[in-house]
Amino acid sequence: MNTTIPESMRAVELRAYDGRPESLALVEKPVPTPGSGQVLVRMAASPINPSDLMFIRGFYGFKKRLPVVPGFEGSGTVVAAGRGFLARWLVGRRVACATASPDIRDGTWAEFALTSAQLCIPLRRHVDLEQAAMMLVNPLSAWALMDIARRGGHRAVVQTAAASALGRMVVRLGRRFGLPVISVVRRAEQMEILRTLGADAEHILNSGDSDFDRRLMETCRPLGATLGFDAVAGEMTARLLKAMPPRSRVLVYGALSLEPCRVEPASLIFEGKKVEGFWLSEWLRQHSVLGQLRLARRVQKLLATELKSDVQARLPLSKAAQALKQYATNMSGGKVLLVPTMTD
Repeated sequence: MNTTIPESMRAVELRAYDGRPESLALVEKPVPTPGSGQVLVRMAASPINPSDLMFIRGFYGFKKRLPVVPGFEGSGTVVAAGRGFLARWLVGRRVACATASPDIRDGTWAEFALTSAQLCIPLRRHVDLEQAAMMLVNPLSAWALMDIARRGGHRAVVQTAAASALGRMVVRLGRRFGLPVISVVRRAEQMEILRTLGADAEHILNSGDSDFDRRLMETCRPLGATLGFDAVAGEMTARLLKAMPPRSRVLVYGALSLEPCRVEPASLIFEGKKVEGFWLSEWLRQHSVLGQLRLARRVQKLLATELKSDVQARLPLSKAAQALKQYATNMSGGKVLLVPTMTD
């Protein structure tokens, strides 16, 4: 592939794990060189996700040596590769890519990103780069959670943070597969968002209502919602587990409350209930490379429908601090994308 790769690039650097937008800075740094099994991606777009907010606050599952470029996913074109068949095969191809690994030095909030060839998904022709930039974290997680529910023979599921991008995808997939989804939100306007998606009004609950716990139990138990997806943690984990039928499981995949999970011992001891963690990277490791490619093809077919991500803003790298503030204050309004080719 004939392409000119500059010696330096613009990138957003994180200077401190304090969550402050002021700790982000736009810098000029050398373009990295791919090693064995690695590829260099010219980035087209990269979103801000809840996992990114956790990372820059120092609350994610791992930290990287500072300063570091944040960003766990994005999309672009592979322009260079190190040794290895898969890496060289990807050169010239449009890909969705991830850097959510402690072994990868920098992330995707830059003009170029270096990552493992195994963390790149080649895109089908009909998939646009903007939707592909948001393909790995939310769409794959939503698919994985619903796949666990279907393979486990669960009659219904219950989820928190249901108005989030991932929560909306779970609602749409529930309709596609005929699996009832009980959705927990925090505000009345979020209930309306889910109604417009076709969610059953009786299955949307506001955790701020005085009778929330009673209604949650009266909804979960008759439907047989024995699997829960919890993005909040804190006391919500215990409230969710208590409302579900005996021998239920709650998969905790986020910690929006920034608090430890709280669980009543009686739920674990006398009702045989379980709380487990879900991390997409670990779930994907259970699949072969061929299996991951098949999975990616299925997900790409749904990017324009059930797994579509809404976008509330597109900003250049120089506005990363502004992008961070905008997304953190309105996470249910859609993704905020950092687009390296945009100018001030």
